[in-house]
Amino acid sequence: MTQRHVSTRRLALASLAAAAAATLLPLPAAAQAYPNKPITMIVPFSAGGTTDILARIVGQALTAELGQSVIIDNRAGAGGNIGGQLAARAPADGYTLFMGTVGTHAINEALYKKMPFDPIKDFAPLSRVANVPNLLVAHPAQPFKTVPEMIAYAKANPGKINFGSSGSGSSIHLSGELFKSMAKVDMVHIPYKGSAPAVNDLLGNQIAIMFDNMPSAIQHVRAGKLRAIAVTTAKRSPELPDVPTIAEAGVPGYEATSWFGLFAPAATPAPIVAQLSKALVKVLNQPDVKQKIAAQGGDVVAETPAQFAAFIKAETAKWGKVVKESGASVD
Repeated sequence: MTQRHVSTRRLALASLAAAAAATLLPLPAAAQAYPNKPITMIVPFSAGGTTDILARIVGQALTAELGQSVIIDNRAGAGGNIGGQLAARAPADGYTLFMGTVGTHAINEALYKKMPFDPIKDFAPLSRVANVPNLLVAHPAQPFKTVPEMIAYAKANPGKINFGSSGSGSSIHLSGELFKSMAKVDMVHIPYKGSAPAVNDLLGNQIAIMFDNMPSAIQHVRAGKLRAIAVTTAKRSPELPDVPTIAEAGVPGYEATSWFGLFAPAATPAPIVAQLSKALVKVLNQPDVKQKIAAQGGDVVAETPAQFAAFIKAETAKWGKVVKESGASVD
């Protein structure tokens, strides 16, 4: 074989090798089916709180539905604003989701003078996940067992009752502020970076009471470690049917409900938003997911992005009024 034939053969083999290698290269992101890698769900409160509990229930179900792991990333602080800012600035490719709350998307804008993100413009709503009652709980060592007894004690001891929350501006905080305003009592707010550390201090009697989301408090009530005094919703909870509402127990007209929902960054492509919303609604309607959320005291809400957006608009107006009337402020 001549030198020329050898060179030609080598060139042909090299071309074939290059072509084969090219078939192994990853396709451009736009050409790949979504999702093709793990998805991160940012939770703006600490592990163990209600937002985290619901995120893990939904994340596990979405992992099975989408065929990719959904990884929970807890980023607590500033009433949910730290996690919200991180999610708002994340790449809008469907691989970062955000478990928002009534605090991050309806309360904080009225409570904080400077918000690090726009709750409406910076996010694409997927669906609400659940409505959750808040539960007024006290350490068993506290000298009151009912709402009237607590009000009487608070009036006789101004500033002595301190109440913890998952952060300034959270629904837990505003539930307490609304109670202070309507019951005309003086109580001291103690903010934490999430519900779980606040509950830990409540269990240790470092704080007196909490208006905690039911999922993070109900197990301690059932174990006798915390005393359930009342629920914040208009109706009693099926999970604790013997516990009265705050309205029926002595503060007529009182009502406060927490809600949680899933978002993507605003610029996420419409087809991906639609796919995620469809998958989320599907898993929320699964009996086992409904049962898990119900066991935590929550009511599943599965809706379209448009329905969720309309709900957020109404909630923003409602809680903006509560913040103004209560005089609550963070900065």
